Amino acid sequence: MRLVLPIITILIALALLLPGVTQPVLTLEGKIDKSKLAQTGIEMLADEGDRNTRNMLMMASSMLGLDKLEGEINAYQKTRSIWGTVNELADNKNYLVAALVAFFSIVIPTLKLLMQLLYIFLPVNKFKHMLGQVIQGVTKWSMVDVFVIALIVVYLAGNADGQMGELINMHAELGVGFWYFTGYCLFAIAASSLIKTDIKSS
Repeated sequence: MRLVLPIITILIALALLLPGVTQPVLTLEGKIDKSKLAQTGIEMLADEGDRNTRNMLMMASSMLGLDKLEGEINAYQKTRSIWGTVNELADNKNYLVAALVAFFSIVIPTLKLLMQLLYIFLPVNKFKHMLGQVIQGVTKWSMVDVFVIALIVVYLAGNADGQMGELINMHAELGVGFWYFTGYCLFAIAASSLIKTDIKSS
């Protein structure tokens, strides 16, 4: 009966990991104020001309009401999951980073949970003791998957900042994948703590 709770915890962690990896983790959206866009266009054209050209453009803009435009235009939007980020990194020939992200956020968590599940069902023997030591070794890397999320956030923000200037107002929103992945992390930690005693005592 005491094995039921760790088994359920591991199965829930595995169930949360899949959508945590495949569902959107972060959405970045950039909007431009219409009046600011018109002003920037005038300044760009005026840079190539003289003061008279600038004054004429400003007057035309005022007559057309471009300086009083209201609202915003969607100029940038990117939504990424962990798996989507791996694909994008690979497409941009960042193979090492793509492999590391996939390894630490998908392969290691899945293997760790499956090994813990196997460990619970094994009878006490030498193999179970060895498996327990392997699980302890893998657990030392358990915080890396959290840093993967931070890496994705920085990567998306860096891309957006590199493409957009001060003209665009950026807005970030966490996606459902972030919450699934957070749930996986919590249940994985709970599973590790539930079977920790067994690993040490075997």
